[in-house]
Amino acid sequence: MRTKLPAQGRARGSVFDQMREMAAGDADWRNGRVPLYVFKANEEVTAVGRDAFFEFFAENALGAKRAFGSLKRMEDEVVAMALDLFHGPEGAVGNMTTGGSESIFMAVRACRDWNRARRGKPRHQGNMVIPYSAHPAFNKAALAMDIDVRRIPLGPDFRADPTAMAAAVDDDTILLVGSAPCFPHGVIDPISELGDLAQRLGIWLHVDACVGGYVAPFVRMIGYPVPDFDFTVPGVRSISADLHKFGFCPKPASTVFYRDPEQAKFQVFNIDDWPNGLFSTPTLTGTRPGGAVAAAWATMQFLGVSGYCNIARGLMTMRDAYVAGIEAIPGLHVWGKPHVSILTWGSEEVDIFRVAEVLSGKGWIPGLVRKPPALHMMMSMYHETGRKDYLDDLRAAVGVVRQEPKAKATIKATY
Repeated sequence: MRTKLPAQGRARGSVFDQMREMAAGDADWRNGRVPLYVFKANEEVTAVGRDAFFEFFAENALGAKRAFGSLKRMEDEVVAMALDLFHGPEGAVGNMTTGGSESIFMAVRACRDWNRARRGKPRHQGNMVIPYSAHPAFNKAALAMDIDVRRIPLGPDFRADPTAMAAAVDDDTILLVGSAPCFPHGVIDPISELGDLAQRLGIWLHVDACVGGYVAPFVRMIGYPVPDFDFTVPGVRSISADLHKFGFCPKPASTVFYRDPEQAKFQVFNIDDWPNGLFSTPTLTGTRPGGAVAAAWATMQFLGVSGYCNIARGLMTMRDAYVAGIEAIPGLHVWGKPHVSILTWGSEEVDIFRVAEVLSGKGWIPGLVRKPPALHMMMSMYHETGRKDYLDDLRAAVGVVRQEPKAKATIKATY
């Protein structure tokens, strides 16, 4: 039956009691039983972000220039801090969005319209050449803008194959993509090689750092090997990176950056043909929560480089413990060599999707990858709480599956 608005308003306590009752059946994400969606540094960081969000709960970032100068300043400073982190050259620009899909959409739109302008073809759509592991948001943007997508098979290390991507390029190619890291396998594509290719062919290269951009620099600072992926690579023209993932800021908060401010101008929507005059936004959305801008600024100010390095140290120590625990289970091994905290692991001996079904019966929400068949986890510090229980249950699940060789998994990979 369709829910109707109550004829009489309900008491606040009653409303909140019902919400808590509805949430009682949700997955136990606070103890690491969900492989993605939520991210944690520590309780203190969470509290700072939450409190800052509610400090600017009512403000609208759409009006940052005209009404809320505080939000304009905070957004500008978030962008400046991030550009410094990503080695943005003099003149590089960017802005905040509501999420990775929007950041990617805006970069694709800027690329498309810049290409139209330089080719003198206002209806040119073109194609993008992307690794098979690139995020579906590129397809979503392409679908909205009638751009063809060419997904190219990966190399044996699960990274983008620059040679194969080069072979797929033609005169209508407007965009190359690399990930830092890719969501399915947690590896950073060879951005330097893709940058060389982009420069040689005169094609825009976008780096999607949504799922790792705000942790990779600090992972490098604490001594782990991280390949170049940002504006240090000359061929990189734009970058997307999510603050609400490994920037540990409240949702919704992402960022998109451009090396060349003249190219960035093609991201902006300008409409003047309506009764109210010029309407201009640099994002797909109009209204944006002021709280998200304030929370991102507060979180970054609160943590600083030292705070993010401390989080990176705890995160990578936990990741290494997971890798050791997984590979100590006979028949399991991690696919590829993950650069940050996304892990994918599988087996040639047992049906890993059947293992996932057994884990699901223990209250875990399994993350799955189809190619190669694998379990998957994008870890934050929530996953430290449940690490021992997970590894114990994983070992037991593998044992169960070994005893039932004829059982077939029915679970399917889904994001």
